Amino acid sequence: MAFAHTYKANPHWLPKLPMKALRHIPGEEGLPLVGNTFRILKDPVGFGQRMVQSYGRVYRNNAFGGPTVTLLGPEANELVLFDRDRIFSSEQGWGPVLNLLFPRGLMLMDFEQHRADRRTLSVAFKPEPMRHYAEQLNRGIAREVAGWANRPMRFYDAIKELTLDLAAESFLGMDLGPEAKRINQAFVDEVQASIAPVRFPLPGTQMARGTRARAYLLDFFNREIPVRRAGQGQDFFSHFCRARDEAGQPLGNAAIADHMNFLMMAAHDTITSSATSLVMLLGKHGEWQEKLRAEVLGLGLNDEEGLAHGQLDQLTLTDYAFKEALRMIPPVPSLPRRALKDFDFGGYRIPAGTNVSVSPAWTHAMPEHWPEPEKFDPMRFTPDQVRARHRFAWVPFGGGAHMCLGLHFAEMQIRILMVQLLRRYRIELAPGAGTQWQPWPIPRPRDGLPLRFVPLG
Repeated sequence: MAFAHTYKANPHWLPKLPMKALRHIPGEEGLPLVGNTFRILKDPVGFGQRMVQSYGRVYRNNAFGGPTVTLLGPEANELVLFDRDRIFSSEQGWGPVLNLLFPRGLMLMDFEQHRADRRTLSVAFKPEPMRHYAEQLNRGIAREVAGWANRPMRFYDAIKELTLDLAAESFLGMDLGPEAKRINQAFVDEVQASIAPVRFPLPGTQMARGTRARAYLLDFFNREIPVRRAGQGQDFFSHFCRARDEAGQPLGNAAIADHMNFLMMAAHDTITSSATSLVMLLGKHGEWQEKLRAEVLGLGLNDEEGLAHGQLDQLTLTDYAFKEALRMIPPVPSLPRRALKDFDFGGYRIPAGTNVSVSPAWTHAMPEHWPEPEKFDPMRFTPDQVRARHRFAWVPFGGGAHMCLGLHFAEMQIRILMVQLLRRYRIELAPGAGTQWQPWPIPRPRDGLPLRFVPLG
């Protein structure tokens, strides 16, 4: 069966660790075969809280195909994400979840291979390309949100469609046209497959839909690569196709297609989640909506102007509010790794081969670092507050060598979106909007966040 070969771990992976090797760590194994997978999918927050109350901030769990040791708190984040001693593999951590869907994506690389590809890809995030993207984002966002006045909508659906269009323009340099709906569904299928209980693409399963979506997207990217190599386009895709590694060699077609598949998903889905959480919180907290609006209007833009790239840093309160939204609803709630060496943490010896997980979502709600963690308070991110806090208490973009490559692009897109929205509209949520969120794999409101954008008087 073709998929069985695809699923195999790479030859350098450590052997699967037997459950008995972790029995000295408190925790539970759950049901036969599926472990605690369904309990986590049903209520990940409640499950995590119960595990911490029962076993502490280091506990053993069994889900998504095998045992995992969860380490919680800023110290755990620093140990695992900063990874000073090169103990933890991102490839082997994410691999069991994403190998069939996003193999060879930047997040599934380690050490020298990761450093080399990251350096090659970073050419697309240099200042001159970023200024070009800012101009495109201004035009694209302004064009779309101008038609949102007094129109009842589900914001998550609207912003997801818009972020795909923006990603197509900035990342691909093209209008997706009638193919947009199919591409959007392909990304949805890939992401949903990442948490499918059945981890093989058996006919009729979510994983089968996800792997078909991947094949479709790779074909889409591969058709374009020869044209982009020969052209002078300023989009991400064209930059990647022309990029050279440290030896002066171009990236191979397969590597480019895989990187584009992963980066398009990340730019599309995580920004959709982050924009939705910020808009929801501003809708719920009118005083902060007004503060951000005053900051935006203070830029003195006229109706024909967008936010210039050089004005991004003037949106201080907008930046604080976005960071607070990421604290409260991080777009990637947990981060897996695999230990390549034995290590000690929290009084336990944890053996090589252990799947390890840290949780930005849990850390972001720790009252000792975030007093009244349920309160929306952007002033937590003033320079004095940030300096006084553990540097790994806020990790929505990860940390260390695997810090999100596109974080500045995400921040730029959100700031431009806020300028275009708040200069025109007041955000009015429908009653009860955004009360329940689906936490995994990327958070989204179950109701789509119904709201209305009311033009300013």
